[in-house]
Amino acid sequence: IPRLEEFKPEMIFISAGFDAHRDDDLGQMGLVEQDYAWITQRLKDVANRHSKGRIVSSLEGGYNLNALARSVEAHIRVLADL
Repeated sequence: IPRLEEFKPEMIFISAGFDAHRDDDLGQMGLVEQDYAWITQRLKDVANRHSKGRIVSSLEGGYNLNALARSVEAHIRVLADL
């Protein structure tokens, strides 16, 4: 995030992959929904400071459908201020 702050982007593009979830056998990184919400909020904060809140988020991956659904919901809730 510090490097992103230094860069001062005009727009942020998020390649939103969710296969690092603890329930996803492929990523095996141990993240949970709150982790995805946390990083989304950090990126949103940067966008609000430097790019008038402009964010594009594209779904990239996640292979455990239940974990994917929960993680995407957490991500979208932050983006939508829900």
